[in-house]
Amino acid sequence: MASSPDPQADPRVNTRTPQSPGRLTREPNLAFRQLRGARSPGEFAAAVRRAAREIGEQVACDARYIGRVENGEIRCPNYAYERVFRYMFPGLTLADLGFSARETVRGRGARPASGTASLLHLTPRPTEPPPHDSSHQHHQNHEESDVLRRAFMTGSTATVAAVSLGLGPATAHATQRVGEAEVSAVEDAVRRIRLLDDRHGADGLYQRAAQPLRTAYALLDASASRPSTQERLHTGAGELAISVGWLAHDSGRFGEAQSHYAEALATSRLAGDPGLEAHAFCNMSFLARDMGRPREAMRAAQAGERAALALGSPRLLSLLALREAGGWAGLGDRSACEESLTRAHAHFARGAADADPEWMSFFVEAELEMLQAQCWSALGDWSRAARHAHRAAALQDPHFARNLALYRAELADDLARAGAPAESAAAGQAVLDLLSQVQSTRIQAMLADTSRILAPHRASPEVAAFLERRSAVAV
Repeated sequence: MASSPDPQADPRVNTRTPQSPGRLTREPNLAFRQLRGARSPGEFAAAVRRAAREIGEQVACDARYIGRVENGEIRCPNYAYERVFRYMFPGLTLADLGFSARETVRGRGARPASGTASLLHLTPRPTEPPPHDSSHQHHQNHEESDVLRRAFMTGSTATVAAVSLGLGPATAHATQRVGEAEVSAVEDAVRRIRLLDDRHGADGLYQRAAQPLRTAYALLDASASRPSTQERLHTGAGELAISVGWLAHDSGRFGEAQSHYAEALATSRLAGDPGLEAHAFCNMSFLARDMGRPREAMRAAQAGERAALALGSPRLLSLLALREAGGWAGLGDRSACEESLTRAHAHFARGAADADPEWMSFFVEAELEMLQAQCWSALGDWSRAARHAHRAAALQDPHFARNLALYRAELADDLARAGAPAESAAAGQAVLDLLSQVQSTRIQAMLADTSRILAPHRASPEVAAFLERRSAVAV
């Protein structure tokens, strides 16, 4: 297991309290909290990710990470985060940001010199360059994912080995205790799947993500050290099941996706976790719509809304209302669809909240427009659908190639059906430009449908060029 931090190394850590003798407590990082201002943790995390991209860094920052900084759990950020924070707040030192000096954070082993594969072995994590000052060899950074690296990369103990990617669930059954390292590793797997899917699509990820999911559920059979750890493990395993289910869903493996979503729903019920339940129903609704079961999609969304009512997240209710609208659209009920869309807009307008689940980071205005486009498309109002799809593509962060390709594919299809073949072909060409970065069966299928619709218009030079290029890519 990961070694405990030295409480004497940081003056901000009190070793004992009268209420709980012997238990470590940390002083909140009030300076960092002040810098966040009125933004929610999720909004601030998104700003951190944008800043990182601007300077060529890659950080998987989310609301949970921001919370860990603010409650003092992360006493000093890793070098990548330090560079991002210094870029965001020029002139401020680590101390100004509320962090401890790096040299006071002790008990951390040196980072391996070469790149180490991530938990999922999907892509290597960027590694720090060798420090110029040899003293850094003895005072490495307190990274927010230190326990993850120990648990899933170095494999230094029996417990660590039990949760490594290369070993199966049977080994995990031999683990006698499950603690912070294992739970954090499961949570990190969820984040990395989402990040990689956002950037590259599902097709190349699904098979490699299945083993960590099996391991996570095997860990549920081992005894957790504390009830709170067990609760986090249930939630983490359920969220991992949804993430793997989405990879199956987006790559056209609907039956497997259905199984993973059902597993997550069962886990949510066992754990009494309404947030996980709402997430499972949200994805089940989306899947049912894609499977041509609009009534099931509508009912799953409504069940998700009931689960989400007490969570305090208007944005979650907005997304579920959009899922319900998609079900009504599939049933051809325009009035019910419009009523659901009205509710979705009302919830969305209330803005972000601290209670927004971290998995909802994708649900920004661009996604709101995209889901509306799908509703109008299902209702046969192609011109209106195309207007929403165009706004979705225009609003989408270009760094997330998968969603940008999806939105443009929707636009190409809607324009083709609306009787604008040249414009459709131009949008289709923009999708093809992204396929070197994105692997998604869903997007390929959408382009195939658009190509069939455009085939009678091959006399148009724009259409002919798109069809020829798309045919070459499909082969």
